[in-house]
Amino acid sequence: MKFFNVKTVAQTLELIANEYRPIREPFELPLAEALGMVLAEDVRSGEEVPHFARSTVDGYAVRAQDTYGASDSLPAFLDIQGKIEMGKAADIPLGEGQAQAIPTGGMLPVGADSVVMIEHVEEIGDLLNVFRQVAPGENVIRAGDDVAQGEVVMTAGQKLRPQDLGVLAAIGRTKVHVYPRPVVAILSTGDEIVPADKAELAPGEVRDVNSMTIAAAARACGAEVIEGGIVQDEYERFAARAHELFQQADLLILSGGSSVGTRDYTEQVMTSLGDPGVLVHGVSIKPGKPTILAKAAGKPVLGLPGHPVSALIVFHLFAVPLLARLQGQRAEQADKRVTARIARNIASAVGRSDYIRVQLEERSDGLWAIPVFGKSGLISTLVKSDGMVEIEANKEGILEGEFVRVHLFT
Repeated sequence: MKFFNVKTVAQTLELIANEYRPIREPFELPLAEALGMVLAEDVRSGEEVPHFARSTVDGYAVRAQDTYGASDSLPAFLDIQGKIEMGKAADIPLGEGQAQAIPTGGMLPVGADSVVMIEHVEEIGDLLNVFRQVAPGENVIRAGDDVAQGEVVMTAGQKLRPQDLGVLAAIGRTKVHVYPRPVVAILSTGDEIVPADKAELAPGEVRDVNSMTIAAAARACGAEVIEGGIVQDEYERFAARAHELFQQADLLILSGGSSVGTRDYTEQVMTSLGDPGVLVHGVSIKPGKPTILAKAAGKPVLGLPGHPVSALIVFHLFAVPLLARLQGQRAEQADKRVTARIARNIASAVGRSDYIRVQLEERSDGLWAIPVFGKSGLISTLVKSDGMVEIEANKEGILEGEFVRVHLFT
């Protein structure tokens, strides 16, 4: 068996964007349970936030024009009219030459347009000496400054963060429609693979690293995980277990068995799951060329290389956007990249995309990416890495000091 239908990284990502979408219907969820879920609706505010003008400091509500020209040597003199209570309406209008004491968050009375900070005044009986002038709107949040009535505060595809829940609570939303968390099933293959808890290894055996790392990476993307265990390189058993897991999952990931060995059955198994079948068999990248992507019954199936580093790099390149598509997340939100400068020259072969593991270091002149070199089977290189840098297929390398985009590991 030979690689066929080899794609570039860009072509594979384009296929993912065009071929896959949420499989399961959105459902309504209490806001308190929606952290990390992806919003399935645009949310429009039915009210202003805040719904009244409020002070941002402790001080005195005033008319700004009554403070013009005030200074330490020539203060403005205002009559203290009373005190605004926190959480209560300011129901006494403010007149010319008057001031009302107001706490942070207190409601601004009618007639007031600004607040002078308590540090800039002196209270003498019912008289207020103001030593600094303020401008209209100073130290005040006006009604609707945060959210206007009718404003779309959040759009579908937003992965909900703590601050997003706060905005939704502020406009009175206690329930939202979200996409279900995608279910990922992971199956490791290979005669040499044994469970990680096996105490002593026989010659030729290796512990199953990929099930652990890929499951953890999937959970970090918001997925629920079914750990399918290990199957040997025997087609009937492999196919039977893959079909069983495929029925339970939104995304099936097969680890190992994707290269060109005579007993590598991943491509055959993926084809047997349904039409249209294999879309990508081989990606022009290093590491990770033996990557397979298929589609069956609308579901994605991803075949990862067996080497742990290659598998995790391919997961970040392709499974992360797949999971974003399955839960309706906007592509730009799933893009976890930062800009840094590469710390040394790195050569690359034209015609394939190279992915170099890097460690990030903050220096006086900015963020730098320090290459972490090692063969694709060395999982320890990932422990030392914060992310990876792409050397594009049309480049012969990158030069020390060049700005690069670092794909962060989750």
